[in-house]
Amino acid sequence: MTATDPRRVVETVWRIESARIIAGLARIVHDVGLAEELAQDTFVIALEQWPVTGVPDHPGSWLMATAKHRAIDLVRRRSLYQKKLEAIGRATPDAEEPDLAAELDDYIGDDLLRLIFTTCHPVLSTESRVGLTLRLLGGLTTDEIARAYLVPESAVGQRITRAKRTLTEKQVAIELPPPAEVVERLASVLEVVYLIFNEGYAATAGDDWMRPTLCEEALRLGRLLATLAPREPEVHGLVALMELQASRIPARTAPDGTPILLHDQDRRRWDRLLIRRGLAALARAGDTFGPYALQASIAACHARAPRAEETDWERIAALYAVLAHVSPSPVVDLNRAVAVGNVHGPARGLEIVDALVLPNYPLVPAVRGDLLARLGRTVEARREFERAAGMTRNARERGLFEARAAALE
Repeated sequence: MTATDPRRVVETVWRIESARIIAGLARIVHDVGLAEELAQDTFVIALEQWPVTGVPDHPGSWLMATAKHRAIDLVRRRSLYQKKLEAIGRATPDAEEPDLAAELDDYIGDDLLRLIFTTCHPVLSTESRVGLTLRLLGGLTTDEIARAYLVPESAVGQRITRAKRTLTEKQVAIELPPPAEVVERLASVLEVVYLIFNEGYAATAGDDWMRPTLCEEALRLGRLLATLAPREPEVHGLVALMELQASRIPARTAPDGTPILLHDQDRRRWDRLLIRRGLAALARAGDTFGPYALQASIAACHARAPRAEETDWERIAALYAVLAHVSPSPVVDLNRAVAVGNVHGPARGLEIVDALVLPNYPLVPAVRGDLLARLGRTVEARREFERAAGMTRNARERGLFEARAAALE
C-alpha cells in the first residue's frame, strides 16, 4: 500500500473531517445516531469510488457535499411521506420542511460546537459522554476506545448506543444551550475533555503508563473549543493546562518505558513549543480563579523552572490553597500536601495526607511513603510503597512503586 493509495487517503481524510461531517449532518437530520450512520455511508461510498475514479481535488469538501446530499434526500423523503400520511388523514400537519439551502450555508464551526455540547449533555453519564465524544469528535473506533480504557469492546459499543438512544428519547436538541445554561453545560464539556486527557497522561490500568493518543485527542478538542468559544476564560485555562502537562511527555519515560518522576526528568527534553503555547493560552485566560486556570498556573511554575531545584514551591502551595477553596477535593489536598511538604517540611505535608479520606487511590500511600522516607521513617515508607503497588492497576506504575519500596530495604 503506497502513500497515495486511495483507500489510505480516504481513511486519512475521514479521520480529519469526520467530526465536521457528523456535526453538519446532525444539524440537518436532528439526530446524532442517524448523522453518524449517514457519515459512515459516505465513508463507504468514498472507499468504493475513489479507487476507481481517483481522489478528488478537494477530498474533504467531496465527503461533506456527498454526505449532505444524502441527508437532504432523506429529509425530503421523510417530508414526502409525511405529506402522504396527511393526505389520507393519518397524521396532522407537522413542522414545515426545513430550509435546506439555509442548512447548507450555516457556518461549520457552529456545527462542531453544537455537537460538542450535545455529546457532553448532562442527561448522559460521564462514561457515556467520554465514549460518545471520543467516537464522534475524536474519530476513535469502539475498539480503540475499549483498548484505551481497558474495557470490553462490546461494553463500549453498548454504552455509545445507549447514549445516542438517550439523546433521541430525551429529545435533546442539537443546538447551543440557552445563555442561562451555558456555564453548566460548558463545565460538563471541559470535564469530559480533561478526563480524556488525564487517562492518556496517567493511564489507570494496563501495561503502559501513558496513552499519548488520548492526550492528542483531548488537546485537539480543547484547541477547537478555544477557537469556537474564545471569550470563555476556563476554556483557555484547560488548554493551557493540557499544553503544559503534555510538554513533559517526552521526558516522562525512559527508553524501555520505565516511568520517570517529575523531579528526576531531564527538562531539556520537555517540548518548548507546547510550553510556549501553554503559557500563551494561560495569558488569554486572564486573571481568573477557575479551577483549570489555577491548575495551569501551577503547571506553569514547573515549566518556568530550568531545574527541579528552582521550582517556586511557595507559589505552588499558595495556588493549591486557592484551588482547594475554589474546587475542593481530596485529590487537590493530596497535591497540596506535596507542595506544603516541599515548602514547610515533610511533617507538615504528612499532616494533610493523614487527614484525607481517599480509599483505594494508590497515590495516597505513594505520597505518604515519599514524605515518610524524607523523615527517615524508612520501614513505614517501604510499607506504604508496597501498599501503593498493591492498589494500582497500571503495570508501569506498579513497577515504579515496587522499585521505590526495594530502594528502602
